[in-house]
Amino acid sequence: MRRSEFMIAVAEEFGEAYGRVLVDDLILAEIGGKTGREALASGVPPRDVWLALCRAKDVPPNRWHGAGKPDPKR
Repeated sequence: MRRSEFMIAVAEEFGEAYGRVLVDDLILAEIGGKTGREALASGVPPRDVWLALCRAKDVPPNRWHGAGKPDPKR
């Protein structure tokens, strides 16, 4: 997962405004007690941040994979 795909996945799952708040403010214990933004800046792979965010916000597992990828039907 690229960073751009991460941001698309966040926006699609949570909405752009709330997604940005989550990435900037939600402390993710699973990735060392950092926010998503801090984790990305420190080199944590976007996929790991995405999965930690999904688990923290109880996103159903069937929506974890393939998120942020372009829709091949478009």
